[in-house]
Amino acid sequence: MSIRKIYGAVATGLVAGLLSANAADPDVSKIPPAADKQGVTYAADIKPIFEKSCFKCHGPDVEKPKGKFKADSVANILKGGENAPNVVPGDIKKSTLLHAVALITDPDDVMPPKDNKAKIPPLTKEQVALVRAWIEQGAK
Repeated sequence: MSIRKIYGAVATGLVAGLLSANAADPDVSKIPPAADKQGVTYAADIKPIFEKSCFKCHGPDVEKPKGKFKADSVANILKGGENAPNVVPGDIKKSTLLHAVALITDPDDVMPPKDNKAKIPPLTKEQVALVRAWIEQGAK
């Protein structure tokens, strides 16, 4: 195979990959608007939600958290898991954790999973709005 064909195949693959990645981008317009609350913090506002909905699989006592992602502190959330970054402060388009809890991503990636054994329900629109506000306000 000639070098020209190799470069052509590589370029075609890269373009196809970029197009498919953009096609898979979740529609963030489907996320509820951010909560009106100002000064949203992990400790006061987000941790109580995550304790009920996320800690069973991503909490402090989980030895091998799903996706290598722990949701028990701001530091761990910002560190991310297998698909890091999961939260990008100020950027909801890049914050896949928000996409997962807002149920706007691939059905296999929504959190909590639809058929989870603990029967944990999805976050409410109000909870998702608070998570969105937290991220937009800098995820502190």
